[in-house]
Formats: sequence, structure tokens, C-alpha cells
Amino acid sequence: METKKSISYLRAKRKMETLKGFYSHLAVYILVNTGIIIVSANVFNSEKIDFADWGNYVTAFFWGIGLVSHALYVFYILNIENNIFKRWEEKKIKQFLDEDQF
Repeated sequence: METKKSISYLRAKRKMETLKGFYSHLAVYILVNTGIIIVSANVFNSEKIDFADWGNYVTAFFWGIGLVSHALYVFYILNIENNIFKRWEEKKIKQFLDEDQF
């Protein structure tokens, strides 16, 4: 029983670390791209401020593709893998416990 608790704890910790990594990625994405867009739009220069230029958003767009793929991994694929591996692990643990009893 204690082994099952420790396995559950390790799974929960791994999931928490994965979520923490995604939220860190999201925070860095927002901060860095906000800075890039502000600088690219000439907010700090004496030139005309231009938020309409598509070139200001290129980095945010392509980095956003990476962020979306990270989100898909964390919230969709990882949950499917956890279910598949969780069932397999529980089946194997039960099998090993049954073998030890005989």
C-alpha cells in the first residue's frame, strides 16, 4: 500500500513539475514578447509609434506556435499517456504482487 502511495506521489509531482514548466513558459512568452512589441513599435523613440506593422508580431506569432504545442503536450497528450501508462503500471504491479504471493 505504501508503494502505491509513493507511486501516486511521484506521478502527482511529475504532473505538477510539467504544469509549472508550462506556466513559466507562458509567463516568459508574455513578458518577452510584450517588450519586443513595445520596442519594435518605437514607443521609446521619437519616431512615430506604429503598432499596425505586422513585423512587430513575428516573434510572438512563431513563438506562439511553440507555446501552443507545449500546451497541447501538457494538457492533452500527457493526460492520455498518463492514463495508458497508469493502467499498464497498475497491471504490472498487480502481476508482480500476485507472483510474490505464490
